[in-house]
Amino acid sequence: MKVYRDADIDTAVLKDRLVAIIGYGNQGHAHALNLRDSGCRVIVGARENSPSGARAREAGFEVVSYGEAAARGDVVMVSLPDEHIPDVYAAEIAERLRSGTALGFAHGLAVHFGHVVPDAGLDVFLIGPKGAGRWLRAEYEAGRGLACLYAVHQDATGEARAIALAYAAGLGCGRAGIVETSFAEECVSDLFGEQAVLCGGIPALIEAGYRTLVEAGISPEMAYFECLHEAKLIVDLMFEGGPAYMRRAISTTAEYGGYLAGERLVTEETRQEMRRILDDVVSGAFAARLIADTRAGGPELARLRQGQDADIEPVGARIRALMPWLAPKLPDS
Repeated sequence: MKVYRDADIDTAVLKDRLVAIIGYGNQGHAHALNLRDSGCRVIVGARENSPSGARAREAGFEVVSYGEAAARGDVVMVSLPDEHIPDVYAAEIAERLRSGTALGFAHGLAVHFGHVVPDAGLDVFLIGPKGAGRWLRAEYEAGRGLACLYAVHQDATGEARAIALAYAAGLGCGRAGIVETSFAEECVSDLFGEQAVLCGGIPALIEAGYRTLVEAGISPEMAYFECLHEAKLIVDLMFEGGPAYMRRAISTTAEYGGYLAGERLVTEETRQEMRRILDDVVSGAFAARLIADTRAGGPELARLRQGQDADIEPVGARIRALMPWLAPKLPDS
């Protein structure tokens, strides 16, 4: 693993370059704010009359159209949602980019699967902070930083690597670590991790456990506490020191029972299904399905949202009301 930190990076490469952040949502707002606070000149590209554009103006940024941002930027970071990047890039960005521009992406999906094919005269790089934009911003303001991944897809000018590292340092990521990877590795690992573990596996397991207890006669509130509320404690312990550290911190009862149940829940059949999920990611089938659904107006996503069990939501609201400091706060979008 090759890791860069602030001491390894010459940030002067951005001194005379204008950075254009296209999209002021989850990642874009943190990129723009952190880079500006690091001394970079930053403009924001947004839709006319969009809520995100209004937030960018309120934060003191010059806000222009996607096309103007692409035309003016020396470094152009595309931080739009994956499913919208191909169409926006083709319609509003591609023809406006000047040869020699450094074109950045916060995720590798569109480029890796060929939904965006940048011109050969562009530097193309990836900067993927390992956390949501609100966390990236909070860590920067606290004088720390998030680790991030970086990759270079095209080096037309010979400066792509230097620009990418300086950009990551401007986000504060050089305080933690900037890890070298490829567009393919970042994209595949990110999509698989989201689907099989973080956003698919964990929520599904929590909700299944909740329903099992409720159906057995346990009160919804107790089921919520045991299956969802305490999940944060376990994840925090693993985040701090790994699975073995977590197991040392919990009771022997929990450790012993966890080993036994884990073997029953994650079986060879589970692992085979994970491999099939990975196959869908690697082949590009998932990315194509996502983009096709978006172009059709999102009917499959709407169906999937409606199919979720909503019983747990009002129970969670009652539990969180006991601790008002836990009030939910959605990231900027």
